[in-house]
Amino acid sequence: MTKRVIFYARVSTADQNVSLQRSHAEAAGFSFDEVVVDDGISGTLKLSERAGGKRLFDMLRSGDTLVVRWVDRLGRNYSDISAAIREFMSRGVIIRTVINGMQFDGATTDPLQQAMRDAMIGFMAAMAQAQLEATKEAQKTGIAFAKESGTYMGRKPTFTLAKVELALSMKAEGQAVTDIAKSLSLSRQTIYRIVNDPSEAMRIASQWQPA
Repeated sequence: MTKRVIFYARVSTADQNVSLQRSHAEAAGFSFDEVVVDDGISGTLKLSERAGGKRLFDMLRSGDTLVVRWVDRLGRNYSDISAAIREFMSRGVIIRTVINGMQFDGATTDPLQQAMRDAMIGFMAAMAQAQLEATKEAQKTGIAFAKESGTYMGRKPTFTLAKVELALSMKAEGQAVTDIAKSLSLSRQTIYRIVNDPSEAMRIASQWQPA
């Protein structure tokens, strides 16, 4: 049976963009046999409760590779993300992340390597939940500020919350500012602005995020 590479993208707000996630993955060297998307649905649902997520559980077989932008696409909190990764690994599915190029699978039988792998899964799942909570707080702060002042401050920015998140992720990978700017169709000055003050970039973008 031919082994497939499946790219899963989840977008939970109008600000996020599937093509942006896919182009980032392709720029990192990934190619896909199929793309599965969950679009515009409640962020409270587990992966297995989402239409696209259900499809993943139905279609993925041993030897297949599941590619995601980062582990936060597989759940909304530590327990959901960890459970999804472990379930796929138990089926023989390989999980790869675009950000940081991580890979998780159930191939190793060495107890020490298993412990290290499981610790990394737990750490990344915890980081994903912490990042989500921080982003939500930044959004709430920006929206509250805009409502309190009775107006949006300044011109609409060229960047969105999704692009802020991607820019920070790509910079954390060590990508050059010029490459990030080209990938996200932003100026180098805008990328420097984002990476030098992420909280302010999120606050500004949040003012234009639909409530």
